[in-house]
Amino acid sequence: MLKELQQLPEGILQLQAHQLHDLLGGPTLIHLPGRRPEPLFVSVLMHGNEDVGWEAVRRLLRRYQPGGGDQPLPRALSLLIGNTEAARAGMRRLPGQPDYNRVWPGSELPRTAEHAMMEQVVETMASRQVFASVDLHNNTGLNPHYACVNAIRNESLHLAVLFSRIVVYFVRPRGVQSMAMTKLCPAVTLECGKVGQSRGVKHATEFLDACLHLAQHPAHPVAEHDIDLFHTVAVVKIPPEVSFGFGCGNHDLRLPDDLEQLNFRELPAGTLFGRVGPGVEAPLSVRNERDQDVADRYFEVVESELRTRTPVMPSMLTRDETVIRQDCLCYLMERYDLKSIS
Repeated sequence: MLKELQQLPEGILQLQAHQLHDLLGGPTLIHLPGRRPEPLFVSVLMHGNEDVGWEAVRRLLRRYQPGGGDQPLPRALSLLIGNTEAARAGMRRLPGQPDYNRVWPGSELPRTAEHAMMEQVVETMASRQVFASVDLHNNTGLNPHYACVNAIRNESLHLAVLFSRIVVYFVRPRGVQSMAMTKLCPAVTLECGKVGQSRGVKHATEFLDACLHLAQHPAHPVAEHDIDLFHTVAVVKIPPEVSFGFGCGNHDLRLPDDLEQLNFRELPAGTLFGRVGPGVEAPLSVRNERDQDVADRYFEVVESELRTRTPVMPSMLTRDETVIRQDCLCYLMERYDLKSIS
């Protein structure tokens, strides 16, 4: 399935994400030379409807020789353009497709051709002595720009705070790009705000350019005043058998219209999360890092009101019902103790 190229196809930088499939025909790994040979690995369009990564790469490469500029890349760049078929349809993934950011080595999903493809990508980047890895995403809900890491290591944390002082550490879901690549090099996932926001594209472009100019990764600890580090402790999903909607309506679970406003807010116990219809005993599925059911620790239903049972901070709450069904309602986070970083 994977196409591998040693140069940019002619005219590719003139195309928007939804036009790439007609040119490329599917996932494509492109290697571009630079002054420093160890490449920066960048993946875009792991979710077809999140185009911030491709827009940032288009803007970045126009500054350098591969895109018509007058100077070589400061460092080699390997670019993975992912789910072009879903991008053509403007969807996260097509029906019948796996999530491209859940099939990397370490995935817990049933094996598919996409798993083998991502294994091939990792093997290729290992052979090229990859310098750093960046996976670029948009959010569907109201969230700040933030970086994610999958290992508490100084090099990865420095790479993360180069993008944002807000950093999230998580070990679930498994099978994500950054988790696979962190075994080879410092690796981050970047969440760059909603689709179509120029600020997200500008921020991602500046970050990628800064990465290309890095000579090495700092090994000393990140200063405590430079980072707000959070730990994802649970993922919250709505079970398939539970109907849901926002505002009024005859649903098993009725979510507040302004639920997105709770993202990255430290909520006290007792915060209203929704209203539950009669006879609904388990409106949410909440699983921790060990894939254990912890719904009763974080939520309770009191007189048909779904409320938090303990202080917590959610992220990635969205009103996009398709994304909620395909991925999750949100993640729950707690502050991470910097003193545990060695």
